[in-house]
Amino acid sequence: MNLKNLIVYPIIVIVGISLVVLGGMYFSYKNEEVYLRKEAEAQRGKIEGVYDKMWKILSQKAQVSNEYKESFAKIYPELISGRYSTGDGSLMKWITESNPTFDTSLYKDLMQSIESQREEFQTSQERMLDIIREHEVLIGTYPSKWFLSDVKSIEYTIISSTKSLKAPEPAYIGV
Repeated sequence: MNLKNLIVYPIIVIVGISLVVLGGMYFSYKNEEVYLRKEAEAQRGKIEGVYDKMWKILSQKAQVSNEYKESFAKIYPELISGRYSTGDGSLMKWITESNPTFDTSLYKDLMQSIESQREEFQTSQERMLDIIREHEVLIGTYPSKWFLSDVKSIEYTIISSTKSLKAPEPAYIGV
């Protein structure tokens, strides 16, 4: 063996191993980016489904409650006026009788549904933000940044109330 072979063969081996490692890193980072992008698309669909389900549940429960309230408001005065409009001095019966009462359990149920549906919706949006954060870290840090320099960020608009959109930006201390 000559000196040339002692230098060339190790360089070829090192270059070959480096290409295999770099190729593996390239495919690994590309696959992870595709995975996060597909997960974001799926989460977007889930958010839409949760939003749709939330409004169907709440509108149905609110409609039932409104119908009950309207029916009760219509019937109750008639029940009371029909019983005690005779003027026979039997108003005290009203105190001892069991009069129909407005059942607030429908509204309690509606409020519980609102709270649980909001929580599910919030959790779905938080998961989307986690996916976006993971994606941004992947495309913004080294060494993955070298392989993913042409990749665009995942775009998503958070569904929020106008009140929270008007909230002031938080102040950051330090750094």
